[in-house]
Amino acid sequence: MSRLSYTTIRRDWLIHILCWGIVVFLPLLLFTPSDSVEVTLLRWLRSLGSPLCYMALFYLNYFWLIPRFYLGNRKKVFFAINVVAIIVMVLVMTQWWHVFNQLLASSEPSRPPRAPQPMHYMRYFYNAVSLVLVVGLSLAVRMTQRWQHIEQARKEAERSRTEAELSNLRNQLNPHFLLNTLNNIYALIAFDTEKAQMAVDELSKLLRHVLYDNQENFVPLYKEVAFMQNYVELMKIRVTKGVKITTDIDIAPDNATPIAPLIFISLIENAFKHGIAPDGTGTIHIAMHENDGHITCEIVNSNHPKRANDKSGSGIGLEQVAKRLQLLYDGHYDWQRGTRNNNSEYFSRIELDVNHINPLTDEQR
Repeated sequence: MSRLSYTTIRRDWLIHILCWGIVVFLPLLLFTPSDSVEVTLLRWLRSLGSPLCYMALFYLNYFWLIPRFYLGNRKKVFFAINVVAIIVMVLVMTQWWHVFNQLLASSEPSRPPRAPQPMHYMRYFYNAVSLVLVVGLSLAVRMTQRWQHIEQARKEAERSRTEAELSNLRNQLNPHFLLNTLNNIYALIAFDTEKAQMAVDELSKLLRHVLYDNQENFVPLYKEVAFMQNYVELMKIRVTKGVKITTDIDIAPDNATPIAPLIFISLIENAFKHGIAPDGTGTIHIAMHENDGHITCEIVNSNHPKRANDKSGSGIGLEQVAKRLQLLYDGHYDWQRGTRNNNSEYFSRIELDVNHINPLTDEQR
């Protein structure tokens, strides 16, 4: 049994004990101080008949009738047994009251005559109605608990599904990122061996982040920023001087705000893929800042769409970004993207509110 389940059971039983304790002992507060101990005790014992019958009927339904018959699709048997039980309880309550009334009468000889009591059949009716309400209360409590258990099981299943999907996305992302980077280094080898060697060194730094930090659902923001900067430096080695690359990253070197790893890298890859013209010119601007748990990353590049016969890339990176944002920041992110300035410029802007991480994964922070 999990700690959460044990805590829930203990809390439920404390509520039961508290409620029944109030019902059983409340009459003691209503007696007059002038009554003798014997009279007070007899009156309290007389008042116990109804609570004890309520308690017996409540737990008869709670532990046996509801689980076995009502939830077992044997509702006719459930109602039939309850009718018999209510009749028995009504007789017990009435007889209990009558016995202790006689005991009180012999202990209170000086008391003035009481007002005429209601007819017995009215007492039977009141007791029967109150017992029916007790059955309804027991049914409501049991069904509420059943719904809570079903909801808890559904959340557990959803948690497992989400964790499996995130793991699958990470497993897809690693080879996708590595393939793109190796393609870049392969292109460098053909015309600049020294730059290719520098690129391998930069790649080793990137792989350290991919292989280790990417196994966590969340990493400190400063690590992710360092990874992005290393990637940009790697890309600068490959591109020509005709490509203008600028960055505006306003993140403190010790900023530990949790963020999903590699959440922005596909956007940067996309900028280098489509932001450079065939003649080796283009502009790429990367900006990022964080304020009180709100992270904004904006990437703007010149727009040079792939030619129809260009089969490089499959778009899997952007699909993963969309899926991970939905899984980790559902309802607390905004992703705007598209072209502007007469289709000459492409922009992608993601705003994250990391103060509201998906609770299914929050515990892994």
